[in-house]
Parts: sequence; C-alpha cells; structure tokens
Amino acid sequence: MREEGIGLLESTEEAINIGRQANLPVQISHHKAVGKSMWGNSTKTLDLVNKARSEGIDVTADQYPYTATSTTLKVVFPAWSLSGGREALKSRLDDPDQRQKIKDEIVWNIVYDRGGGDPASIVVASYPLNIEYNGMNLAEITQENGYDPTPENAAEILMNLVYAGDGSGIYHCLNEDDVQQIMKHPQVMHASDGSTIEFGRAQPHPRNYGTYPRVLGKYVRELGLFPIEEAIRKMTNLPASVLGLTDRGKIKKGFWADLVIFDPNTIIDNATWKDPHQYPTGISWVIVNGTISIDHRIWTEKVSGKVLIHTP
Repeated sequence: MREEGIGLLESTEEAINIGRQANLPVQISHHKAVGKSMWGNSTKTLDLVNKARSEGIDVTADQYPYTATSTTLKVVFPAWSLSGGREALKSRLDDPDQRQKIKDEIVWNIVYDRGGGDPASIVVASYPLNIEYNGMNLAEITQENGYDPTPENAAEILMNLVYAGDGSGIYHCLNEDDVQQIMKHPQVMHASDGSTIEFGRAQPHPRNYGTYPRVLGKYVRELGLFPIEEAIRKMTNLPASVLGLTDRGKIKKGFWADLVIFDPNTIIDNATWKDPHQYPTGISWVIVNGTISIDHRIWTEKVSGKVLIHTP
C-alpha cells in the first residue's frame, strides 16, 4: 500500500478502488497505523474494509501482533533520495543542498511518522559494518558518537550509517489499541511479516519467533479478545483460502498434514525486544507435510517443506 502513516486513509481507499475498478481481490499486508498522529485511525480503515466488502469487493488484511515495525534503515529517508540505487543516494548525500533536504525529511519522519517521535524509538536490528550497534537505539548511537540525541543529530548519524553500509531497524511507532482493533476483525489474518533468521545473529524483531504463540497466549488466553477457534481459523484456513491453497488450512482427509500440537494453557511467546532469539513455550510437536519436524520440542533435522503453488 502506498502509505501506512500520514495518508493512511487515502492509501486504503486507493487500494480498495484499484480492486473495485480491476475487479480483483485486495490484500492489505501487515495493516497498521504508523505514527502518533495516525493512532486510532484503524477504526476508519476497517470501516472502509467493511464498506467495500458490503459492495462485494473481496478485501482482506493481515497483521503481526506487535507495536513496532521492522524494515531497512532507509525507510525514514525520502523516496526521491533512494531513486537510482545506493550510489545515487551516496551522491545526493555528498551534495550539501540535497543532504540538507534529505535530513529535513528524515527529521520529519522521526518526529511524526516511522520514528515514533523520538530517536530512542528506532533500534538497529542489524548493521554488519559495526555489530556493536545491533540492539542499540538511535539516541544511544548518537550519544556514543558525541552528540545530544536530538532528531536533527540522530538524522545526521543515520545518514552516516546508511552512507557507509546497509542495515535494518525496528521502529516503535504503533499503538496497542490499534493492534487489538485490527486483530479482532474477522477478515484479518495473523501473520509474522518475518523471515528466516539465523539463531543468535543480530537483534531481529521478536515476531520472527513469537507471532503465533503471542496471539494464542496473550490475546486469546490472557486478554480474551476472541475464541481460540477464531484465532486458529485466522492462522490457517483463512490465509489458505485467500492464497488459493486448496489442499491446506484444514485438518481433513486428503489435505496435507501441516500440524502444530500445542498446549493452550501454556503457549506463549518468549522473544523480547532485548532478547529476541527465544523459542516459545507450549509447542511440543510440529508436523510438516506429514513429517515430524519438531518432536517433544526437539528438531528432528528432517526437512519436508515445499514450495506452495497458488491455485486460481
């Protein structure tokens, strides 16, 4: 979607209108309201989804159950500055006038958008050129370099980091009320937006380890937002249906046996912002395509996954 912060409502309408005009389904990926000025607008975006669905437009969404996003360190840079790739960006940063324009927009993004209003809300997840920065927030890195942690100084440090090399960050810019509001919608799937992580390496978003146990433990068992059956549907059958995976998403004869055996009374995520490389509690077995992958919480070293092909 074009925008998840300022412009969220217009971007949601735009995505829905594309689906309306093209007669195609619309999927809003990892739906959220970025930046304090947009907090609370999930009610309005979900109203747009409901209205579109009442018109017959197939609109669905997915979401991860955390109040922080994760992507590249360049996400707070203006889009125009990234055009042409890395060398073009470095050339612009070498030009004093363009550098100042880039800095001004980064400061704006730190204060009003993805930066959550404070350099301390931006945490370096991975920076290969200096792994000591992994897990440090931008305010701390700015101070370590001898400057007060103002948005302006933090923007300078961030430009220097990106000029030298690529990296990724975690951005604490979401609101728990929006997370819960979005999560409760019947057409919103639970999803991690994560990736394959090397255990113990860098300081990744805890969603890579904790998304589904967090939904089942915190939001179902502890907070009671919705029944466990609804949570399972939004993890399995709903995404399988949306993606056209016709032989998955249910426990049914003839379907692939993709099963997770867990204890609903104990399942919970253990991964945290400071210590993200933590497996969840409460999962005893995992079966992938009929093969036991996790047995009594121990990996069997059997690899049975496969590429899944969409069925129109």
